[in-house]
Order: sequence, then C-alpha cells, then structure tokens
Amino acid sequence: MSFEDEVRSISTPDRVETSIGELTFVDGAPTNETAGRVYDYLDTARGVEVFLNAMPGASVQALVSGPRTLGQHRSDQVVIFDDLMSSESLFLTGNTSTLYALPVLDLRTDGPTVVEVPPGMLGAFNDMWFRYIGDVGPAGPDRGAGGKYLVLPPGYDGDVPDGYFVYRSRTFGVWTFMRGSVADGIDAGVANITENLKVYPLDRAGDPPEMEFISGSGKAFNTVHPNNFTFYEHVAELVNEESDEMLDVETRGLLAAVGIEKGRPFAPDERMKRILTDAVAIANATARSLVWYPRAEGVRIYPDTDSAWMMAWENKDCFFERDGARNLDARSMYHYAYTAVTPAMAVSVPGKGSDYAIAFLDSDKTPFDGSQTYRLHLPPNVPVNDFWAITVYDTQTRSQLQTGQRFPSVGSNDEHIAANPDGSYDIYFAPEAPEGREHNWLQTIPGKSWFVALRMYGPEQAWIDKTWRPGEIELLD
Repeated sequence: MSFEDEVRSISTPDRVETSIGELTFVDGAPTNETAGRVYDYLDTARGVEVFLNAMPGASVQALVSGPRTLGQHRSDQVVIFDDLMSSESLFLTGNTSTLYALPVLDLRTDGPTVVEVPPGMLGAFNDMWFRYIGDVGPAGPDRGAGGKYLVLPPGYDGDVPDGYFVYRSRTFGVWTFMRGSVADGIDAGVANITENLKVYPLDRAGDPPEMEFISGSGKAFNTVHPNNFTFYEHVAELVNEESDEMLDVETRGLLAAVGIEKGRPFAPDERMKRILTDAVAIANATARSLVWYPRAEGVRIYPDTDSAWMMAWENKDCFFERDGARNLDARSMYHYAYTAVTPAMAVSVPGKGSDYAIAFLDSDKTPFDGSQTYRLHLPPNVPVNDFWAITVYDTQTRSQLQTGQRFPSVGSNDEHIAANPDGSYDIYFAPEAPEGREHNWLQTIPGKSWFVALRMYGPEQAWIDKTWRPGEIELLD
C-alpha cells in the first residue's frame, strides 16, 4: 500500500452512508447532528448488550423474588413443590416429574450458612449472577448420601470449622435448587425433604431455627424476568443489593454506560428511557432468535441431519466458553429459556441422572400452531433406566403451557399411556384429543404457539450414542 493509500485509509469522507443513516463531517470533524445520531446508536447498542449480558442476574433475581409472594423471606423458609410443579406457576421450563425444593440463602444477614442436604437429592448452589458454585447430591461431594454444606459469604476470612463441605460465594444471595425423587411415592419424597433439609447460620449450629416449608404447588406466582424497560430497573436493584465481588470491572462499566451504578439511583431521562425501551425490544427479539434459530451447530443433537431437536447447552458446556473465549450467544440462549447452572445437567452418564431434548420447531422448521394437530413418534425400546416424559411449554413465558391439563406432560410413568403393538409410542399435540388417544395427548391452545421438552431420566447408551432417536414432530393433515 502506498503512502497516499494509507492516508486515505485513515481519513473520513465528508459524507458516509451507514445503516443508521448518512453521517456528515467537516474534514473529519463530525457535525453535531452526526454526533447525536451516533450517541443514540451507541446507547441503544449498549442497552441491547446489557439485556443479553445481564440476563443471568435478572433471571436468578426473579427466581429469588417470585417466591417472596408466598412468604419466603428467610433462609429457614423453603418453597417445596410437595404436589409437584403444575402449570399455575411461571418457571422457565420447569418439569412436572421431580420434587423441587428451593432454599434461598441470605449470607449478608446470616453470614456463613449451613445447609444440611437430605440423601438422594440432586441440585446445586448458584450465585446471584447465575454462576455455578457447586453441586449437591451424586455430582457433589456428598455423593448422594446427603451431608452438611457450609456456604461462605464474599470476602469471608474467618475460621472454617471441620465437618462441612465448604463452598464460597461471590454474592450475598445464593439460589439453591434441589430435586428429590418420587420413585417411592411423593409422600416419601416430601418426608425425606421436610424431615432432613435444614438451613441455618453457622453461629446457630447448636440451636438451629425450626424450618418452615412453604408449598409452591398450585400457586400462581412469577419467577421469569421482564422483557420491557423494567428489566433495567430490576438489574439496578440487584446491583445495589449485592456484593462488589458480583461483577468484574468490564461488566460494571457496561451497566454504568446505561446508568446502572451501585450507590446511585437508576433515573434515566426521557431520551434514555426511549432508547432503552427500544433496546430491550431489540434484545428480546435477539434472545428469542438465539433460542428458536441458533446459529451454532453445537446446540443441535443430530447435526448430520435436518432434525429440529436441540440441547440447552451448546456442546454441553454450562460455562459458556469456546476456545478460551466467552460464548456470548450460548449464554444468552440458555438463560432466556432455562434455569439452573451445573455441569451435572450437561453430562450424560449411562443409566443415571437425566438428559433433555427440546423442539421449538416442527419437522418443516416452522413454529408450532396451537390450532393444529401434531404427532411425535417414539420408536420402540425408549432407552431409559428410569422413565421418560414430554412436557409442553408456552412460547411467551417459556413456562408450562396453561391448558385444561394441570400437568401438561405425558410419559412412561403414566398408568394409562398406550404403547403401539411394536412397543413404540405416538404422542399427539392438539386442542382436542384424537379419538382413542386421550392418554397420549397434550392439549394446545388455538391462537398460541408452544414447544416441547423430552426428558430422559436415567438415559441409557442408545440415547447417548444416538443409535436410538425420537422422531420429528409432524403436522398432521
């Protein structure tokens, strides 16, 4: 390149056509109009990035704040779905098959906190930016036998007594999810939790408070973050409540760019409100596009085919990294549709745990129409050690679809589900059950779309190596 070409490469014409309109300059100096247009674009772009990058924090904050409407305000108060999770409550892709117990730790109030985990539980601790802290259960240090966990608050430098499995949190709030088995009946599963789960401050180990278990079953409450301007208000509230250790300097700078700073009120002027309202609409559309039409092949279960079945974790990576870099799209995709971060949910072990397949589109790669009839064929010998289940979800709330079926799921644990003569199953999705298929039917709603999750509990090798695979969900004429 000649010197003249180099000069031209670092110079700016007086008029430049861009996607945000014509930008004008006076021998390289931007006009006032151009500066205003660029700042509007910059603030909008940063608003979009705040939504996509702060979604984990907003999501776990909603999971913590939603149960407060049921009276869960202290660590010794635990919401339990003692009659399983039905469609009344809004939880991102919650299931109807396992017994949820959801302690929330308040390390600012309680300091170091003990969680006595019952035997046979699956779960993990997540901090308030939805980062993984550690597992409980078979994937945790108790190996499924139960045990005492000690969770330490940010900056804790005091003594750590022996006899505990110790985790450290970067946030004062800690969301804890546990799932209990109902293999011996729901009453036995509930008793295992209510008789053995205990949460108390370490300094009250000799005289722990009595536990209070609050039923979440059949209760209408919301644990899903907003998709409008109030999203930023919720994030600002979280930032002001939490430890300085929650965010790195880069993320704090991004939030500050739209007016979210710890110790300062979030009070955008009318211009910024307008911009952020536009930004959140773009960001919401972006998140939904990442979920319904992901660009990365690592999210497709059968990448060598035209299958619509997808997994929640791109390349089964719950830490959202690729080649040593943050996988931003994968993180946004996951947190918009799902909750709970633990490697145990991304690893398939033959005959143990669970694995998932999600279909957002039909066999023609079209969103599902709630007024139509669809069929899913499951070939014979579904490879599960425990059971399989299919749940239908609302595309708006990403929670269980609210229909005439309180538990919008069918599966091999259902007493009346009908197998075909060869041992295969056909599951139908329609506003009304096809004649004779009432027990193999999930209800849909005309005017609403939906999507499904296929859960494999105790997936066997044929599922893991993909020698057995579900059919696509087909629109019936």
